[in-house]
This record gives sequence, C-alpha cells and structure tokens, in this order.
Amino acid sequence: MGNNRICDLLGIRYPIIQAPMNWVSGAKLAAAVSNAGGLGTLGPNAGAKVITTDMEVTSERLRQQIREVKSLTKKPFAVNINIGFTDTQRQHSKRCLEVALEEEIPVAVVSVGSPDVYTKVLKDAGVKVLHAVSTSRHAKHAEKVGVNAVICEGYEAGGHKGFTELTSFVLIPMVADAVKIPVVGGGGISDARGVLAALILGADGIYMGTRFMVTHESDSNQQVKEAVLKGGDACTVSVPKEKMLARDLNNSFTREYLKMNSAGASSDVLNQFLAEHSQYHAQALGDADHSEICCGQVAALIRSLESAADIIKDIVQGARTHKGVFIQKLTPFM
Repeated sequence: MGNNRICDLLGIRYPIIQAPMNWVSGAKLAAAVSNAGGLGTLGPNAGAKVITTDMEVTSERLRQQIREVKSLTKKPFAVNINIGFTDTQRQHSKRCLEVALEEEIPVAVVSVGSPDVYTKVLKDAGVKVLHAVSTSRHAKHAEKVGVNAVICEGYEAGGHKGFTELTSFVLIPMVADAVKIPVVGGGGISDARGVLAALILGADGIYMGTRFMVTHESDSNQQVKEAVLKGGDACTVSVPKEKMLARDLNNSFTREYLKMNSAGASSDVLNQFLAEHSQYHAQALGDADHSEICCGQVAALIRSLESAADIIKDIVQGARTHKGVFIQKLTPFM
C-alpha cells in the first residue's frame, strides 16, 4: 500500500489502526496487529476478567498488558487513554496515563474528552498523540492544541461516539478539509473496499474495531463472536446514553433498553440497567443476548473468524486488486 503520513508518523507498514475495544483488545490482539504491519491498541480493561473500582488495580493491569505487548512484538503499538467526564473517571485515567508514561509507550489514542487535558504531557514525554473527534470543529481545536493526528468515526461505527450522527462518507472529507495534520477515518470499514474508500475521501489511515473483534487473538467471548457472525443486514442499533451515543448489536438488551428509554425511564434507572447488563457481562462472561455488545454496522459483512494477520493480508491484497477497479470506474471522468 506504500508509506503515507500515518505510516511515517507511527513507524508502521500499513495505515491500519486497530481501534480499542473495552474488554476485547488486550495484549495478544494488539501485538498481532502490530506484527502484521498495522498499529495495535490496548483498550480499556485490557486483559481483565473481573470488574474493579480500584484505580491501582486497574492501572497495574494496564502495566502488565503493556509489558506483555512488548514481550510479543518489537513494533509500535498504542494505548487508549479514556479521559472521562466525572472526577472519578479523570482520576482513573490520570493514573493510567502515569503508568503508560512510566512504561514508555510510543503512541496514545486519546478519547472521551478534550485534547487540552493530556496532549502536552504526552507529547513532552515523546508520545505520539492521536485524538478522537466527532466534528471538524473539534478536529481544528485538537490540531491547535498540538495533537499529531485526529481520528474521526462516522455514525456507522461501533461503540461510543458523539450525537452528531455524521456518516463516514461526510465526516472524513469534512475533517480532512479542516486540518493539515493526518486524519484517521473509521466507521463502516471491514475490508479493502472500505479502506480504499476512506483514503479516497481524504483519510491518511483507517481505524477498524469490529472486524478485529472477530479474530482468534481477540479477548471477546466466543459467544459474542458467534453472535456477530450471525448478524444480518440491519443487525446493529444506535443506543442513546447520557453523554454520547453507542452502536450495539441488536439483541434482548438493546430492545429492553430502548423500550425503557422510550417510556421515559430516568437516567438513574437506565444507568443501573446498563451497569447490570454491561459489556463486561457479554465480553467477559459470555451473555451475548442480554448484555451490551458494542459493534459497528460492518458486523453484517463479517462472515468468518480469522487471525488479525490474515485480515490485514487480505486488505493489502484486496487494495491492490480493487485499485484497478477504481481506476476503471473513473475513466468516464478522465
């Protein structure tokens, strides 16, 4: 695929970044993606099997995962830093940040908060900073603060994002036009066609989560992987929460939650329901029907359980093949 600004910035072979996924993207997946030429990313609660509110336990888990990645690959990798909205969330993220810096991570994927919070301390430590944004306005601010690159995910993407509902087809070129720093585009990407489309839209690299969830190296529970593989045309739904939207696999959990939300349930009631049917209950315990499974619309395109290396290999080979198709389709305009 050739080097570009993201490859040069991060020291990777292919402009493919594995998005962090809670309870899913641990050391094995991150290392596998990095070894295959992309950039693997440790997600929140990487490698964990039990829930804890102890920030020291959480941060030391992260330390162990960072060290495990380093034992599995000599290639660059990233750690996700979730800034958070509440004081407690900020305290947790600050401690995880401290551990990440102590372990001398090369790249940070920063999300769920303002770039004003951690960009300077990360860059001062020599860490490359990729900050997640949801609009071109946010991208401009992130660039002004000094991040190395911005990540924008369209409405199709799995997991948590803003309320803007901008699709990748609109958001990626909008952000690319707004900033001079590299842009990483995500949402709706699972194969070479999606990668090439994102690059043509103006992205320098792509951000892919759901496809990497359904891999041998993923920490995702086998029941969850099978549920995603069975997904049909419209197998995901958008779930409104207090601070952001989530895109989840459509199951008993989402139907009950949306019913409660439509009936006017209070925030306290909804948050309690979320806590009792969280991603942990699906990804770690295997309750794939009655718990939340964050995943993107591309779940409908995933039909096989593969290794991370094979997925990247297929993308690279497919990109070379589809590149000719793109040129042929452009001939009426040339």
